[in-house]
Formats: sequence, C-alpha cells, structure tokens
Amino acid sequence: MKTEDKYTDRELIDKVLNKETAIFELIIRRNNPHLYRIGRMYRFSHEDTQDLMQETYIEAFMHLYQFEDRSSFRTWISKIMLHQCYRKKQKWSSRYIQPLENNSKAFENLYNTETSIRVMNRELNSVIEKSLLNIPEDYRIAFTLREINGLSVQETSETLRISEGNVKVRVNRAKAFLRKEIEKYYIKEEIFEFNLIYCDEMVNRVMGKLIEI
Repeated sequence: MKTEDKYTDRELIDKVLNKETAIFELIIRRNNPHLYRIGRMYRFSHEDTQDLMQETYIEAFMHLYQFEDRSSFRTWISKIMLHQCYRKKQKWSSRYIQPLENNSKAFENLYNTETSIRVMNRELNSVIEKSLLNIPEDYRIAFTLREINGLSVQETSETLRISEGNVKVRVNRAKAFLRKEIEKYYIKEEIFEFNLIYCDEMVNRVMGKLIEI
C-alpha cells in the first residue's frame, strides 16, 4: 500500500490540524490528478493550472479547520479549485477560455461519468502503450510490474531477483524514457495526466510556501 493510501482523508486532516504540517504532502499527492484535470478542462495552460493548484492547496491549508465532512474532501477542495479557476477566468477574455459551469453538481456529474474519463484518457493511453514498447526491456518490465501491476518495491525486487534499490533506479529511468517518448506525440501542456511527471514538483512548491506561513 502506498503511504498516501494508508490514511483516510479525515485522518490526514486531523494530523495536519494537530500541527503535523508535513503530512499535508499526502493530501497534495492524493488530489493532484483531480485538481489538474479541473484546470485543464477550463482550458488553462499547464503552467497556469499548476499556479491555480498551488493557490488551491494554500487556501485549503489555511481553512482546513472549516472542513466539516458534509461532503467528501475531494468535493470540498475541488470547489476551492473551481473558485480559483472562476476568478482567474474573470480576468481573461471569454474568447480564449470556455469554462465549466461554476456549479459543483455540474462538475461532479462531468468528472464522475465514466464516459468523460474514458474520452479524456483513451488517446493518451494508446500513446503510452506504444511508448512503453520503445523503452529498454529491463526498465520496461520493472515499470510494468511496479506502476501498472501495482507490485510493491519488495515484490518487484523478488520477482526480478534484483535489489530494491535497483528496482527504484529502473523505474525512475523508465519514467524518464517514457516522458521523452510521450513528448514526441504531445507537448507536455497537452498531457492531462499529472501523477507520474509533475507530482513531486507540486509537492515541493506547496510545502515550500507553507514553510513561509
């Protein structure tokens, strides 16, 4: 089980409220893909979406005590992201941005429909599958076992009969190869998936800002 999956949202929130600020990193990692898609669905650029995500996390951190479990935490933080997008959209010409309706129910209906997710990821998944075939075999197999099949580092190590450190090196190199292969088809701003490439960067950005608060 990944560390960020070990705790419920409520448990993470309670820890942060009890001054365990570092644990907020897990909240960021858990919600990065969802917030990123909101910004991209608003047709903001990759960079603008990252800025909006950072603002959303800071806002959520500052008002975390106000979360009352009336809805899921994902819905709560998504509303903050939607508000950030709406405010930024107001400063831009509607000619360039076609926003989602500023309505949480409309957003949830769109986001939670299997069809919208399938349409959004179908082409990218096809590109990823093709790109994986161009990665050196040792890296490709380690990546497949660890990231696609969901084996732990230890399980992957035992399966391939290599050290856990070697597993991590191979997976990281596979990600680097994969990123280069995908960017032959897409510029990075067009990729809606966030977790593999940009998650650590967002964690560092937000946690760095929280230190200043």
